[in-house]
Amino acid sequence: MAVFKISFMTLALFIMAGILFSGNNVVSGQTCKGDFKNLVAQCMPYVQNPGPKTPPSRGCCNAVRTVDVPCSCRHLPPGIGGNVSLEKVAYVLRVCGTPLKPGTKCGGYTVPPKV
Repeated sequence: MAVFKISFMTLALFIMAGILFSGNNVVSGQTCKGDFKNLVAQCMPYVQNPGPKTPPSRGCCNAVRTVDVPCSCRHLPPGIGGNVSLEKVAYVLRVCGTPLKPGTKCGGYTVPPKV
């Protein structure tokens, strides 16, 4: 059952990424740079719901650095995030050295101000 649940979540994320970043990585008429298949493959364990925040692997951070995250965030619909925690996405980006600026909207998530 657990294998099916993880496989289903991975499939759902690939479908979401495929819809959003299909073809030449075009999102809503905009071109967003990046290897999204590798990003999903490397980073899914660190951003999926449920579970605690876990520091990402070097492979995940390398994949993050290939993606134009601000472009991608601008084009994510607000309702996205069921199987993916956008809070964890922001955490992974910060740990990987590519943090989103406070106030940035990524889907339905807004990066909180620094404390």
